Amino acid sequence: MHLVQIAMGKTRRAAVVREPHLTLLRQVDSVLALVQRSLADGRALTEVAEMLASDEEISYDEVYEGRSGWKLLAPIDCPGDPRRVLVSGTGLTHLGSARERQAMHVSTPEEQEEMTDSMRMFEWGIQRGKPPEGTIGVAPEWFYKGDGSVLRGPSAALEIPGHAEDGGEEAEVAAVYYVAENGIPWRIGMTAGNEFSDHVFERRNYLNLAGSKLRPCSIGPELVVDAAFDDVAGQVRIGRDEKVLWEMSLQTGEQNMCHSLANLEHHHFKFAGQRQPGMLHVHFLGADRLSFGEGIRLQPGDVTEVRFEGFGRPLRNIIAREFPVSTPVRVRAMR
Repeated sequence: MHLVQIAMGKTRRAAVVREPHLTLLRQVDSVLALVQRSLADGRALTEVAEMLASDEEISYDEVYEGRSGWKLLAPIDCPGDPRRVLVSGTGLTHLGSARERQAMHVSTPEEQEEMTDSMRMFEWGIQRGKPPEGTIGVAPEWFYKGDGSVLRGPSAALEIPGHAEDGGEEAEVAAVYYVAENGIPWRIGMTAGNEFSDHVFERRNYLNLAGSKLRPCSIGPELVVDAAFDDVAGQVRIGRDEKVLWEMSLQTGEQNMCHSLANLEHHHFKFAGQRQPGMLHVHFLGADRLSFGEGIRLQPGDVTEVRFEGFGRPLRNIIAREFPVSTPVRVRAMR
């Protein structure tokens, strides 16, 4: 089942995708409310969604193409309180990500022959990232992106922050979770994502990775409940001046990763602070290819497009840039 969220002014609705239409749900105005209803009733999420499906249908084409009064939102959020959403990710999970990272942080043939910390961590994943059932594997790389305020929906602008040196796409799948009142995390589903980073800043020193991730990102348009994540083909495309500037095929899913999904989930939720009841989590699972690795620098007005087979319609965003930061942020001391 594929779910979306839409809005018209201050009115919000959740809907089930039934191509070429969206079937609006009754009694819940967000996917989060649907999840909470499912847990409270002790019923499967898909069963509750079918039960709440109304007779109201709208054209998905018109909404997706911007010809409707309804606007697509990110397919998960916490209406009114973005602080309850943790957006994070893990890198070095795909062979491509390790190759891109290695190339980013070496510049001479001699350095190419040396194993960087990034490649060393990737090798650990190869060796111990898919442990036997019931055992714990090696911890992956983990990074924080922000709270729910950094999430952007389909067709929204991805802003390069005023303090940033660059903004580059990272096409990947994101897993979405909700922590129930008893502290148990539930995987709601998965969605296409663009995990947007500052690769120029990161290239200066790999310790800049954490700071390079603190910026907007995009997910959607569809949240896929019980998505297959074994071997997933995808494509990323960059458009400029209504022409294709760069495009690349992708492969994600557990067959193409050095960590199992179960291992990534354990190491994300092993921290008690990340199992607080009522929290939503959006966790990016790693990118296979980057346009930055082939010398592409995104510019305002560029359009990114990310698609994965089985994940619904492509995720498109336009690149924008905030005004450059020219003065320091001043902190006031309390007296």
